[in-house]
Amino acid sequence: MLLEAEQIVKAYGKEPVLRSVSFGAEAGEIVCLLGPSGCGKSTLLRVIAGLEEDYSGTVRFGGRAIDRVPVHERNFGLMFQDFALLPHRRVGENIAFGLRMQRLPRPEIQRRVDQMLSLVGLPGYAQRTIFELSGGERQRVALARSLAPQPRLLMLDEPLGALDRTLRERLTGELRSIIKAVGLTSIYVTHDQVEAFAVADRIVLMDRGQIVQSGTPIEVYCRPANRFAAQFLGLNNLLPGRQIEEHSGRRGVVMQTAIGPLVVDQAPEEAAQLVLIRPEAAEQPTPNSINLIEGTVTRATFRGGNQRLLLRHSSGSELELDVEAGTFAEGQSVRLALRPNAITTIADAEEVVQND
Repeated sequence: MLLEAEQIVKAYGKEPVLRSVSFGAEAGEIVCLLGPSGCGKSTLLRVIAGLEEDYSGTVRFGGRAIDRVPVHERNFGLMFQDFALLPHRRVGENIAFGLRMQRLPRPEIQRRVDQMLSLVGLPGYAQRTIFELSGGERQRVALARSLAPQPRLLMLDEPLGALDRTLRERLTGELRSIIKAVGLTSIYVTHDQVEAFAVADRIVLMDRGQIVQSGTPIEVYCRPANRFAAQFLGLNNLLPGRQIEEHSGRRGVVMQTAIGPLVVDQAPEEAAQLVLIRPEAAEQPTPNSINLIEGTVTRATFRGGNQRLLLRHSSGSELELDVEAGTFAEGQSVRLALRPNAITTIADAEEVVQND
């Protein structure tokens, strides 16, 4: 691991903020600290950056403990939600700010400014004022300023939080491409699940000062560690279940639930007590379909290419399921099949289950 945080404990007064947190990042990896407000993700970032004192534990970079290394000697790039651009300075001067602090020769400063503007897609913007820029352009200038000093680690705290959703969704892919282009190890903090999925190589999901789950975006989405992880990711189709048999003819097991027996592709772990049905599990039944369910549509929400149904089963259980837009109407009785590969089992617990 290039970056290692080991057993980090931090409190504000008597209020614990980080509870023995350990995680790391490989060289060139984008690690996203994801979680709700107050989970400790920004505090953990500040500990790594050297902006917090009075914590216990160790932060290592390249195998060397850096807890006593001053912020300005760590050479970590920082980018925050408000961008903190200098309004009275032009774009090029903003990008050059850290380079002048390094006392680089003027030709080298100019070379890097031009290089960064090209990298973030703003060539020729050096003489523009900050007030002439859109929100997305300001975000790119802030990123260019963070990258210009060639930091050893890039740290981003809600960098897109001040932008509207449409612009945020467009810029997430661009942001990842730029970071990957320079091959920089990055720690990215956000509360937005969609943003995390789009940017991260690995997601570290946090709650109440501890790590709940660590894995790739696909792993975290397809196999949430517990009830908290699933619900934070917007996966609310959770049913108590118990294994009743193995499914003959295919891998997986049959789980008994309130809506009937369901075939699940993977065998449940010992602690698993909940069956999670992802919204994309629904499909129109065929003669060979399994996991058939019937219910009444109590809500149908148009979502562009698809429709999100709230389906009430005769047992009283409600499921959120995605189908093709315009397929069903509110009040309609429907029959659907649920794909086993979009159903999983998870622990019926909210407590933290792991640290890195």
